[in-house]
Amino acid sequence: MATQSPFFGKRDRDTDSLTSRPAPLVGSGTNLSGTPVNPSSLTAQQGGLNAAAAPAVKEGGSKLTVGPNIKLKGVEITDCDTLVVEGLVEATMDSRLMQIAEQGAFKGSAEIDIAEIRGVFDGSLTVREKLVIHSTGKVTGKIRYGKIVIEEGGQISGEISFGAAKPSLQAAA
Repeated sequence: MATQSPFFGKRDRDTDSLTSRPAPLVGSGTNLSGTPVNPSSLTAQQGGLNAAAAPAVKEGGSKLTVGPNIKLKGVEITDCDTLVVEGLVEATMDSRLMQIAEQGAFKGSAEIDIAEIRGVFDGSLTVREKLVIHSTGKVTGKIRYGKIVIEEGGQISGEISFGAAKPSLQAAA
């Protein structure tokens, strides 16, 4: 006679310690014990990205994360404050902050305030403020930037130009 697995079916509330408190969501601001965590205190091992080098992200802003093994193709991304790429994105976008993880890749056109590249970017990239290419990052295509930081090992190639500041009102008139 087969016994029923405890993972399926009815659970006894008195003996089930997992239901006494809901599990915190990843990135919800709590650790596994349910204690609040200050995001600025995360280390590179805890937070994935180096928190010391990461620019401050305003709380409550819109954030899109494309996880590992996810492919997002043929889209226009709008009204997104932060884009985190851990999979593959083929898109056109205008955003405040873009972070491409080591295993991530972005192909297309992007206008960004701040970009941190640990993976691959291929296409047209305009960074209005600061472009950071980490040691594992590779950026190719038409690149414009305001400021640039390239770690040893980081790669950049293509048509590269300085001066990606927002256009002034006088230039538009």
